[in-house]
Amino acid sequence: MRAPTKANGTRSMSLVDSVRKVIVPIHKEGYVFIAIGLVATIVLANLWSPFGWIGAIITIWICYFFRDPIRITPQREGLVISPADGRISQIASALPPPELNLPAEPMTRVSIFMNVFDCHVNRAPVPGRIVKMAYTPGLFLNAELDKASDDNERNALAIETPAGIVGVVQIAGLIARRIVPFVKEGDSIATGERFGLIRFGSRVDVYLPTSVIPLVGEGQTAIAGETVLADMSGNEAVKRTFRGI
Repeated sequence: MRAPTKANGTRSMSLVDSVRKVIVPIHKEGYVFIAIGLVATIVLANLWSPFGWIGAIITIWICYFFRDPIRITPQREGLVISPADGRISQIASALPPPELNLPAEPMTRVSIFMNVFDCHVNRAPVPGRIVKMAYTPGLFLNAELDKASDDNERNALAIETPAGIVGVVQIAGLIARRIVPFVKEGDSIATGERFGLIRFGSRVDVYLPTSVIPLVGEGQTAIAGETVLADMSGNEAVKRTFRGI
């Protein structure tokens, strides 16, 4: 008579584990917005029930926007990992932001565009020490535009690694109005560690030495903390080619 109990208990535990895997953690930065959404939903529902449903949908979207899933980050010296979820919108040669005090020489810039449905928690692309961190106020142009790198509000970091300095720039967009940093200048950071968040739709640029060959292509979807953007150890001797299918 005990065997069925054990089997039932195993099935119950399996169901609980499955539910836990489906439910994605929410970053604490979203708690205030979720609370506001819940209160607004109750008020709107009391005014007219269809308004309440609209409020509920918006609140669910807020929960989805502030999700903070667990990521499995590749750990190998030299790897540069994507700092953001989104689409590789551009790979180009560009000057790094002047506020980082880097040499005024072109670097390889990999731009990742995040729409309002992407996860907006940003993660460190490389391990190292943040030797420079600078916030620059600016405009809120479409983050996909090339000039957004120069004109938009942004928060820039220079991370010192054994293979050289990597620049990471969080750029506000049309809807994004707030860049929230989790680190400060002088901090040491590990690959994949959360360093900031942007609300609500934006872009992140990664500046690499020109000798580093990107391992991604324009139009490719990147996952923060998991997608390998480049290998600074020089193991990739030939640039990759890509095709859409």
